[in-house]
Order: sequence, then C-alpha cells, then structure tokens
Amino acid sequence: MTISEYNSCVDDFSDGVYRFILKNLKNTDVSHDIVQEAFMKMWVKRKEVTATKGKSYLFTTAYHTMIDYIRKNSGNVSMDNVEYVQEESSYNNYSDLKDILNEAVGRLPDIQRSVILLRDYEGYSYEEIGSITNLKESQVKVYIYRARVALKKYIVSPEFVI
Repeated sequence: MTISEYNSCVDDFSDGVYRFILKNLKNTDVSHDIVQEAFMKMWVKRKEVTATKGKSYLFTTAYHTMIDYIRKNSGNVSMDNVEYVQEESSYNNYSDLKDILNEAVGRLPDIQRSVILLRDYEGYSYEEIGSITNLKESQVKVYIYRARVALKKYIVSPEFVI
C-alpha cells in the first residue's frame, strides 16, 4: 500500500470505523483511541496490506482492538457510565423511532450488536463479517437473525412506541 492509498483509506473509512466502534462502546474518547490504534496498526503493516483490502483490514483490526479493550476493562466500572445507564433506563416514554432503535441496538449482547451493525449499518456481507469477527458464516447468520428478532420484539413493545 502506498502512502496515497493509505491516506485515501483514512479519508474514506475513518468515519465508518468510528461510528461502528462508537455504537458498540458509547464512549467517544475510547472510540477515537481505538480508531487511531487501528490506523496505526495499518500503517505498520502497510506493505503487507493491499489497497483493496484496506477497509476490511481496518474494521477487523478495530473490532479486535475493541474486544481487547472490553476484556481488559470488563471489571472496571466508571461512575459516569453508571449514571448514564440509570438515566437512560428511567426514561422509556418517548416515540422517536431513531431513539428507540438506538436503545434497542444498545441492549443487544455484544456479538449480536457487532454483527448487526456490520451488516445493516456498514453493509458487509456475511463472509466479510465472519472474517472480521472470526466467526463462521453460519454463526454470523444466526447472530444476525437473533439480533433482528430481539430488535423486532423491542420495537413493537407498546411501552416503547407509545
């Protein structure tokens, strides 16, 4: 990968990678750090990565970096996050579909949230999602199906729509 191809990857994919990580972690600072680390790793491996595989490499690297961050910090609870979750869960009577959908996606288990965001928000194929998440294509399809069923149940619940 040349320097201009790398710069093109930064211009073309940084927003998408950031949105994906932010939707999963809901923390802007950590999301920025993870995206920066993914680009740094791509820069180090730029001679091994082709320009056509840049997007896939970035999402894969960012995903694995995010998983490492989650595992490392799973025991650490920030008081800011606790307050945010408490405020969010006490405010359930609203009817904006985007807010309802974001709330529903946020309640999904990590792996289901990741695959549904990669499929429906970023437009990856099942095969590409499998390579990013180290899952078999059949597992990806199952997780996406379960996520969509959970989203449907959540969205059609009267207490969230009214």
